[in-house]
Amino acid sequence: MISERHSANADAPDTDINFTFHGRQWTLRRPANLESLWEAISDGEFAEDERLPYWVELWPAALALAEWLTERRERLKGRICLDMGCGLGFTALTAAAAGARVLAMDYERQALVHCRQNAAINAIASPLFLLMDWRRPAIAPRTCDFIWAADILYEKRFAAPVLDFLGHALAPDGRAWLADPGRNTFEHFRQLALERGFDPRRQPPRPVRPPYAHKKTVDVTIWELGAD
Repeated sequence: MISERHSANADAPDTDINFTFHGRQWTLRRPANLESLWEAISDGEFAEDERLPYWVELWPAALALAEWLTERRERLKGRICLDMGCGLGFTALTAAAAGARVLAMDYERQALVHCRQNAAINAIASPLFLLMDWRRPAIAPRTCDFIWAADILYEKRFAAPVLDFLGHALAPDGRAWLADPGRNTFEHFRQLALERGFDPRRQPPRPVRPPYAHKKTVDVTIWELGAD
């Protein structure tokens, strides 16, 4: 079981997330918690593509995915990797610390600002940052050896655009890793992936406890995809 322990830091802002992972202390800085930002959202901002601030949390899927990447650190060294929806940056920075050439992509500019800040706070070489909508790829085709994402398929309408992007960006022998916490929308994605010639392979679920005292353990599944 992955269990990351929250540790208090009297000098840190209340919104910092402090935890240990594989024996290393991490701090992820964020502007506020999700509840505070949610309350501050205007109707106009919500109407704009339902842009909700999910990126300010460290979700169980990100912890499971970081564990997966850590286990494959030798495969990642020197390879071109893309974090699809990097948020606060934990999985992107985990791979960068392992020597991967990471592109940290997000739809929200503030997520990239905090990802860059978190790279500095944790003394990790900064990834390259891409402000990008996966529906409008701004990278060369077939360039990424590995692409990963944590809990991005929480609506059925995301399935086709995500697969379009993977088909565009993934190298011919590349692999995509998607971490899913058991959402009922994922079966739609899996079926569509099969129809498009991908081969989704389900890995054993990983029990994860987020670094928040009030959060319960969540089983997260890593799915590996390639156009075999």
